[in-house]
Amino acid sequence: MSEVLVDVKDVKKYFPTGEKGKYVKAVDGVSFQIYKGETLGVVGESGCGKSTTGRLVLKLLDVTEGTVSFKGQELNGLSRKEMRGLRREMQIIFQDPYASLDPRKTVFQILAEPFQIHNKEMSREEIHEKVTSLIDHVGLRPEHIYRYPHEFSGGQRQRVGIARAIALNPEFVVCDEPVSALDVSIQAQVINLMADLKKEFQLTYMFISHDLRIIKHFCDRVMVMYLGNVVEIGEKTAIYEKRRHPYTKALLSAIPNVKGTAQGERILLTGDIPSPVNPPSGCPFHPRCRYCMDICKKEKPCLRTMADGTQVACHLDME
Repeated sequence: MSEVLVDVKDVKKYFPTGEKGKYVKAVDGVSFQIYKGETLGVVGESGCGKSTTGRLVLKLLDVTEGTVSFKGQELNGLSRKEMRGLRREMQIIFQDPYASLDPRKTVFQILAEPFQIHNKEMSREEIHEKVTSLIDHVGLRPEHIYRYPHEFSGGQRQRVGIARAIALNPEFVVCDEPVSALDVSIQAQVINLMADLKKEFQLTYMFISHDLRIIKHFCDRVMVMYLGNVVEIGEKTAIYEKRRHPYTKALLSAIPNVKGTAQGERILLTGDIPSPVNPPSGCPFHPRCRYCMDICKKEKPCLRTMADGTQVACHLDME
């Protein structure tokens, strides 16, 4: 068994609505582990809690309940000063390269900032050398360090964002839909770049995306989320071939093949996603599930481990 880098146990994140006693249950009791050197893909519909979970793992948001541990150290209760030391090892690549870079700073100023904060003894010449090296690693030219973000294309801006994330040689990077705002042709270039950097810098990724084809190509394991819950998690091959959970089946049935048609039967989910303010009793997916039984409406299923190691939260017999 590989070394556990991130350990998430029964984590919840509730946001107040402004109305007394009511909360948006963005993440509602998730548990999973991320192993050193792997890429864990996180998929699900918009609003399922993927990005919130990523931010909880990095302690960019505080958990309402539960624990998050990094390299065996629990993050709950750590002060900002205590977290600063861990920030070198945990980074994030944001979804929108247009909004995640300060428009008032040059690329040099953006990439120099991590060194100025964490390595205050470094001279400007040493920082300049580091920034130049970073720019080269992400496929940009030396003269780009004197330009501002608005002078770049979306793909180039995201390369700057990636350079910022790897500046301090972190072990773990949360990738929050890093290519969803890019053209398809540029997406492939950025994904290949991230794969190369993973090998070179021995990175561990938590890769959040709604694009199931990218997840299949890029990730080692896959975690499927629905309405703030983990419904299935396991090795990529097992998830894509066996499709045990009814929600996973519906998601994967929507992937077009090379001829532009769906793979096998297209499963259309009926009804709308329930409100996270007032989620359904029992299994959160039961109002839209074609296999719904009486127990599904009353009892929330726990993650059960299958023979191949896949964990599934469903009352149906999945083997």
